[in-house]
Amino acid sequence: MIKRKITNLYDVEFIPFDNYGSPVPGMYWHKISYDKKNGGQGTYILKMNSNAKSLPHMHTGFEEFLMLEGELIDPDNKVFKKGDFVTFEPGSTHSSYTKDGCLILVFMRGINQPL
Repeated sequence: MIKRKITNLYDVEFIPFDNYGSPVPGMYWHKISYDKKNGGQGTYILKMNSNAKSLPHMHTGFEEFLMLEGELIDPDNKVFKKGDFVTFEPGSTHSSYTKDGCLILVFMRGINQPL
């Protein structure tokens, strides 16, 4: 028996991003395999509207993401663009924002801790 799931990254329903309890304004996600109960492991698509900003957080495990559309900016003014694959190691901290919105494919290996 084949256990397979196919997700069209550009044809999914997004719900408010509420991984830290309350929804973060302007952020939405579609969980592909992400499971908070399983230690925050898995994959999701993150959509950020114009001027959205993530909460400051620390990575407890690796967080990696692929920029699919738009740009994302970190506090050190590093700009992540379409095609960039970004890795944050455990213990790293940051928050990000987008001026014009973006779409990101996120691979999590641990629940982020809000700062």
